[in-house]
Amino acid sequence: MGARHPPPPADGFPWERRGGPSLRTGRMSLAAYCMICCRRMATSSPSLKSSKYWREIRNIIKFTGSLILGGSLFFTYEVLALKKSLTLDTQVVEKEKMKSYVYVNTVSLDNRENHGIIYQARKELHKIVRKLLATSAKILRNPFADTFSTVDVEDHECTVWLLLRKSMSADKAARLQAVQEMSQAHHWQDYQYRIIAQACDLRTLIGLARSKESDLRFFLPPPPLPSLKEDSSVEEELRHLLASLPQTEVDECIQYFTSLALSESSQSLAAQKGGLWCFGGNGLPYAESFGKVPSATVEMFCLEAIVKHSEIPTHCDKIEANGGLQLLQRLYQLYKDCPKVQRNIMRVIGNMALNEHLHPAIVHSGWVSLMAEAMKSQQIMEASHAARTLANLDRETVQEKYQDGVYVLHPQCRTSQPIKADVLFIHGLMGAAFRTWRQQDLDEVLMEKASEDEDRYTTCWPKTWLARDCPALRIISVEYDTSLSDWRARCPMERKSIAFRSSELLRKLRAAGVGDRPMIWVSHSMGGLLVKKMLVEASKKPEMSTLINNTRGMIFYSVPHHGSHLAEYSVNYRYLLFPSLEVKELSKDSPALKALQNDFLEFAKDKNFQVLNFVETLPTCIGSMIKLHVVPVESADLGIGELIPVDVNHLNICKPKTKDAFLYQRTLQFIHETLAKDLEN
Repeated sequence: MGARHPPPPADGFPWERRGGPSLRTGRMSLAAYCMICCRRMATSSPSLKSSKYWREIRNIIKFTGSLILGGSLFFTYEVLALKKSLTLDTQVVEKEKMKSYVYVNTVSLDNRENHGIIYQARKELHKIVRKLLATSAKILRNPFADTFSTVDVEDHECTVWLLLRKSMSADKAARLQAVQEMSQAHHWQDYQYRIIAQACDLRTLIGLARSKESDLRFFLPPPPLPSLKEDSSVEEELRHLLASLPQTEVDECIQYFTSLALSESSQSLAAQKGGLWCFGGNGLPYAESFGKVPSATVEMFCLEAIVKHSEIPTHCDKIEANGGLQLLQRLYQLYKDCPKVQRNIMRVIGNMALNEHLHPAIVHSGWVSLMAEAMKSQQIMEASHAARTLANLDRETVQEKYQDGVYVLHPQCRTSQPIKADVLFIHGLMGAAFRTWRQQDLDEVLMEKASEDEDRYTTCWPKTWLARDCPALRIISVEYDTSLSDWRARCPMERKSIAFRSSELLRKLRAAGVGDRPMIWVSHSMGGLLVKKMLVEASKKPEMSTLINNTRGMIFYSVPHHGSHLAEYSVNYRYLLFPSLEVKELSKDSPALKALQNDFLEFAKDKNFQVLNFVETLPTCIGSMIKLHVVPVESADLGIGELIPVDVNHLNICKPKTKDAFLYQRTLQFIHETLAKDLEN
């Protein structure tokens, strides 16, 4: 008996036109196939209804089961693959969309993966997952940071994103380790460095800048600077910035520098606009010609005034609010060949970095990128200024704050080396934090050959030699202004005594954490008097007891404990030289000097200080006509400790000829012996 065919459908179309036989070939949808099968079973004869019903059911199960099983396996594979990727905060993603620089890796490094339906299906699935996770995070107002909220990255990119995630961890140790691993990456593609540069937070960026081996590609170029106002110049903008700073509640020297800078810049602007250059009053000390205004010198006046203002926190806020960060950056780029201008600019930024609420503004203005580049400079002075700024920005690993004039020579970068003791270097009259401690000057020909090799010549032996020989030390050098004569004083109102300077330095050094570790003081000339005065004053203050207790010893290079012939010479010719207050205090009959010597000996007699004294035996040339034995042997004798005469003049007593010279080797031996127990612990 043949089976009876079902009646035609209600719409009147024959089965052949609707493609009934083609259902088994898969050309119709699953839903339509199921519906038709059900209708055919409903219209079948009673005898065949049961067998056809189960046959069609089996066909449906085979088709849908294989589809569901294959899809489940594919989805499970993708979920497992996604677990290798990184959790991203949607806020980070949204912020990155707003940035000017976008670096995207659009091509896999393996060309074989760029073809095939499976690769394309994976990418489409990942796009959907990203959208779903981002949407759910927004709806739930939760960070895009749970176990399943991951995005797909290639295997070679996985390290970058994992380190980026680790650098934002709540665990400080994990953050520090992530930054260290980033800084040691030297095999990445360019875009991978740029991804970190854009997506990392403030702490990570500063940490990378303070890491010795960091690639400069971690740092994006500074953002474009705003255009200058019409008919305006950099010098005029600098003058407006200075004029906008408060002039009340500032000391006489700040008022002096400000009024001098505004006066000189006014004369400069008048000359540039066709006016007559005036040399009267407090006019500039020199001009190259009547037709050319020394603009850099005028800007130096303004910068010196702004440096003084930047020592006051409220004035730093004004500098930032008035666009000072961008203006100083324009000057920094304009005067790349003028180290004095650049150093003063870095001093301002370093002072502003002492105020933590200004850190985001400093970072966003691009200064971290510039400081990271300066840190890698071969010029010790430039690198040290940048190191101070970055240390003040780095609140992750640095607790101390380094005020203007306090420079860390070692370690300038983040290090795993534990620091067990401090060595402080204090220069003398007319000295400097770096120049005083250079290697003894060579002939010009030898200097040119040796300048490229620190092992042959160094411009700062504590930074180059001592740091290598004693890596567990923190080495600090201090700078302050001094003058031989008030004719050359930087500020006529600034007549600072040894007592005033020592109090000021002591305050800055305590802010830098000096006194918290065992320490040795190293000083030259008048710097030794400052060290003695600081210790005497600290002994009278209970809060300074740690500084006294942690002082292990002192090295004095030709310190005039009982006065100097330089002071006598200056007093004899006082109408010509007009000696400064510092020089007057160095005279043998100075009451202040005698009182200091007596107070120090009384204070030190109960302490177990180790003391080493060096003294020159050769006269020093002052100018082209004068030779003077600045500190005689009897004046350099403190009364305690060893006294060693050396056949050099006053300037070279703290400048060893070579690393193997007696001066350096005896100094190194003293440091090792005095700090032996502390360095072993």
